[in-house]
Amino acid sequence: MGTVPNGSLQETESLGAVPAVPTPRHFALTVSAGARACLPHATGSGTISVFSAQAEKLHLSVSGLPHSTDFDAFIIQVPTAPFGLSWYQGDIETNSSGVGAVDFIGRFSIETFVVAPGVAPAPTPFHSPPFPDAASNPKTAPVQMYHVGVWFNSPADAGRAHCATTVTPFNGTHNAGIQVLNTATFSNANGPLRGFHP
Repeated sequence: MGTVPNGSLQETESLGAVPAVPTPRHFALTVSAGARACLPHATGSGTISVFSAQAEKLHLSVSGLPHSTDFDAFIIQVPTAPFGLSWYQGDIETNSSGVGAVDFIGRFSIETFVVAPGVAPAPTPFHSPPFPDAASNPKTAPVQMYHVGVWFNSPADAGRAHCATTVTPFNGTHNAGIQVLNTATFSNANGPLRGFHP
C-alpha cells in the first residue's frame, strides 16, 4: 500500500472501500395532545442503529408514565389522528418508577413501508366490537411509514391515570386506550425513520 505524506497508510483500489456504517439516529417522543393534561411529565426517546446488513435496531425508552403498566408501540404513517396505516410493533412495560425501555429488530429506515398489490382474504381471530378484524385488505400502492406512537394497552389503565377511557384499536386485540406519546415534533412526511439510511 502507498504511504501518504503524514505517514498513514492509504487504502488501495484492490482492497475496495469499506462501507460506512450510518450514525445512530436519535429522536424525541413527546406527550400526545390527548394525554397532556393527565400525563404532563410523559416523555420518551428513540434511537435507530444498524443491527445487521439486513435490519435495524429501534431502541425506545419512556418515562413519566404510570408505574407497572403495559403500553403498545406502533409504527404509523402520521403521528396523530387519523394515523394512516399502522402496524403493531410490540410492547413496553414500565417499572415501579414509570420508566420503560425496549429494543425492536426490523426495518426502521427510509425503506419502511407497507404495500398491498391486491385484495386478499384476511383471517379474523378477533370479532369483538368496536374494532373487529377486517375480512380482507384494501389494495394500496407502497406507503412509506416513518412515525412512532405509543398507546395505553387498555382503557382501564388510562382511566386509572385519570386519562380519557376512549377505546382504540392499537393493541393486539384491538381494544387499547389512548395514545400517550408520538413523534409529532416531526412533520407528517418527515418522521424520524425517514432520516435513517442503511
